[in-house]
Amino acid sequence: MVKIRDDLPKTSDGSIDIQKWVERIGLNRPAKEQTLLKQAALLNLEHGGHHLTCVNESCLRQGLMTAETLGTLEPDIETLLAAIVYFPAHYGELSLEEIKNTLGAEVSNLVSGVIHITTRTHQAKGTSSTAYHDNLRKMLLAVVEDVRVVLIKLAERITSLRAATVLDKETRHQFALETRDIYAPLANRLGIGQIKWELEDFAFRYLEPEAYKHIAKLLDEKRLDREIYVKNVIEQLKQALSNEHIEAEITGRVKHIYSIWRKMNRKNLDFSDIYDVRAVRILVPEVRDCYAALGIVHSLWQHIPKEFDDYIATPKENGYRSLHTAVIGPEGRTLEIQIRTFSMHQEAELGVAAHWLYKEGGKLDPGYQKKLNALRQILDWSEQAQDGDVNELLLQELLEDRVYIFTPQGDVVDLPQGATPLDFAYHIHTDLGHSCRGAKVNGSIVTLNYPLSSGEQVEILSVKSGTPSRDWLNPNLGYLRSARARAKVHNWFKRQARDQNVAQGKEMLEREFKRMGLEIGGLGKILSKLGVKSIEDLYAALGGGDLRTSQIVNALQRVETLESAAEDDITAHLARPSSLQQSEITIQGVGNLLCHFGRCCKPLPGDRIVGYITLGRGVTIHRQDCINVLNKPEEEQRLIQVDWGETRKNVYPVDINIKAYDRQGLLRDITSILSNEKINVIAVNTLTNKDDNIANLVLTLEISDLGALTNILNKIGQLPNVLEVQRLHSTHSDTRK
Repeated sequence: MVKIRDDLPKTSDGSIDIQKWVERIGLNRPAKEQTLLKQAALLNLEHGGHHLTCVNESCLRQGLMTAETLGTLEPDIETLLAAIVYFPAHYGELSLEEIKNTLGAEVSNLVSGVIHITTRTHQAKGTSSTAYHDNLRKMLLAVVEDVRVVLIKLAERITSLRAATVLDKETRHQFALETRDIYAPLANRLGIGQIKWELEDFAFRYLEPEAYKHIAKLLDEKRLDREIYVKNVIEQLKQALSNEHIEAEITGRVKHIYSIWRKMNRKNLDFSDIYDVRAVRILVPEVRDCYAALGIVHSLWQHIPKEFDDYIATPKENGYRSLHTAVIGPEGRTLEIQIRTFSMHQEAELGVAAHWLYKEGGKLDPGYQKKLNALRQILDWSEQAQDGDVNELLLQELLEDRVYIFTPQGDVVDLPQGATPLDFAYHIHTDLGHSCRGAKVNGSIVTLNYPLSSGEQVEILSVKSGTPSRDWLNPNLGYLRSARARAKVHNWFKRQARDQNVAQGKEMLEREFKRMGLEIGGLGKILSKLGVKSIEDLYAALGGGDLRTSQIVNALQRVETLESAAEDDITAHLARPSSLQQSEITIQGVGNLLCHFGRCCKPLPGDRIVGYITLGRGVTIHRQDCINVLNKPEEEQRLIQVDWGETRKNVYPVDINIKAYDRQGLLRDITSILSNEKINVIAVNTLTNKDDNIANLVLTLEISDLGALTNILNKIGQLPNVLEVQRLHSTHSDTRK
């Protein structure tokens, strides 16, 4: 049962004896730390020590009680000092500056952190949603820079619960609900059992007083008596295992009232069927030791039929492994015993079979589980004392993938790391996202692509009937981080007037093909591959944001390549094609001929090509839209059909034209992109018009295919001052065809 009130040492006049209290809590601590404990207690007393807290306790008494609760975890001295002075600081009687000057900056920072999460929790009242509470627990972990802040808050909550009987029924109920849904699971996930069980029992006592009393009556002994009983069982087991030369670490615990009630309700059991009111855990080095220890247990006490589970031979679905048995122990009392190896215990506590997962019935979030494991390891205070950077590393992990944001009403919203106010608006409601035109973060106006941080409060500024902008879908502008929000914007454009989307899509595709130096043709061949039924549907999908121009270009290139390969196979049976070994070009209908690429149009794999039979120089390969082919219809008899072969060069020369406002560093920025993309530059020609300050740059690049060309054109087009970038068409006749 829960402890309602602890007794602090008193002086003859009935006031708290600070010196005796320091001697009690600092019994095993150095003299220097005892001096600091007394200094903190006196600082509390002098600055609001008699101020009453929300549960009608003095700041001094509640501060000392919080430190005593934390004392069972053997924390560092800074944690205890912060717990002592937190209450007068929270009520404005003691400044953080005074704490810093007297006890140090570390203590001041811890107190500030506890005040911060207390304020945030109060803002977040008003909902009992399971998802909301889970997000709030995560947020509490994410917004603090030091895990000790959470420990102090949990201990403070216990001391407040002990005195909560003075609160009115409604306030006490809300207080207990918050404890059950937020703080107890948080303590459980941190692995702090001695705090967890007391939080749960207090919450249960206030929320279900009749059920609490019923379970308390069924327990025919006090908790202290049960703990003494388990301690005696442990001693007996240690002796029996030692006699058989089995090294073991044995721990025990007694099931608290709330846990008993939950098990009775969850499994529909009577109290007499609860065999783990008292439980012992045996940890041994090897698997064979587990079964040897089991034999010793069953030789000492009578085994209860049907109460044995071998999760070593048959692990649980989540990987949990252990031996569970129930026996009639000393004095005829039931006793549960768990036996596992040290490695199994480590896996159960920190791995995918973590205790909190199957106790709370939650679903495993691997990223969050990783953080919880790190938090549990930090609770080993001896290790923490040797590693001053551990909290900094923890904070880095906590903030790596999610942020937890407050609405103006205090609700918590869980968003991806890097999320913006626009992501937040779409998370709240689709219409709010569409009509969003601005945002305030913690009361200050910010841009819509401002990256949010955990713990910030966001207010959306909207218009009555707004519509989204296509710029929001541009990943380079950083307006939207979450796929969910992007999908909502896509769907909005998709639902707009079909004619508008068709016209816009056609314009976009024509502009892209012109930029790439291609002709729009053969679209019917790729409709099924892109999931549309007609060319009009393709334009509508492009205009609505469901397709990108790069997808269409790549699909066309793949189709052209496959058709070329298929035509090669057919021609092999109908004629004697010249398909040289390891050749890039297949020439159909003629014998082996020397071929080379035209320097006028510089074709790329994926371009439609044609061969021109020259006099004495074999076949010149041109693009079908090359000016040297189109301007000489009288020489049509010298044109032959050619296709791209299976084997190709790694790169091909391509001319591109860049039009931009001239500025210092323009050429450097362009060549930096080409260098990063590992694109070789064969030639560069620049010309600047001094009248309008427009620069035209013609670059000859070595490109592997159309996909690589699309990528490089897009990247150069995003540079500042660049007006236009496109593949250069041939503008002169090649007299050496």
